[in-house]
Amino acid sequence: MDKIIGQLIAHFKEIVPLDETDINAIIPKLEIKELDKKDYLIQPGQVSRHMRFIAKGSLHSYYTDEDGREHTAQLGIENWWINDLYSYLSESASRMYIQAVENTTLVQIHRNNLELLYKEVPKISEFWRLKMQGAYLILQERTFENMRFDAYTRYRTFVNSYPDIEQRFPQYMIASYLGITIEYLSALRKKHIADRS
Repeated sequence: MDKIIGQLIAHFKEIVPLDETDINAIIPKLEIKELDKKDYLIQPGQVSRHMRFIAKGSLHSYYTDEDGREHTAQLGIENWWINDLYSYLSESASRMYIQAVENTTLVQIHRNNLELLYKEVPKISEFWRLKMQGAYLILQERTFENMRFDAYTRYRTFVNSYPDIEQRFPQYMIASYLGITIEYLSALRKKHIADRS
């Protein structure tokens, strides 16, 4: 089995058990997609028709406001999924950009193939049910934190929850994700380093 495909199968198996018959049904429905740094996966106006697993590299999703400022909605690294779920689920035009931050390899499943897999391999349906529940909890927690906690607490939670991610993305993306300026992020980082020493 190809290493990249094997990585996704191992990811599925972390949540649901799969046997050889299941795996043989899944593999033909997968596509590998390569992106160079700064390539776009999705741009506004396009419809997202795949679920996408990051096998190697990193991406970020963002939208721009009427003044042209970027607002980072999601950061993604290896073994994470990235998508415009609104576009995917509603089959409507995306309002987001999803762009590679590093050279990236993705494994994609077209929505038609995923629908087939739900019937052929019901455990994949269970995987997505559990995955969506987890994603919803994370989103709700992030919304709660943004309303309740100060920027330093949000930054500390971010670096403690995702210790490997900060070095992978430019500061302006991290700042945008946290809803603060680059200058303020720099001050928070210094405070965090001082508090730990």
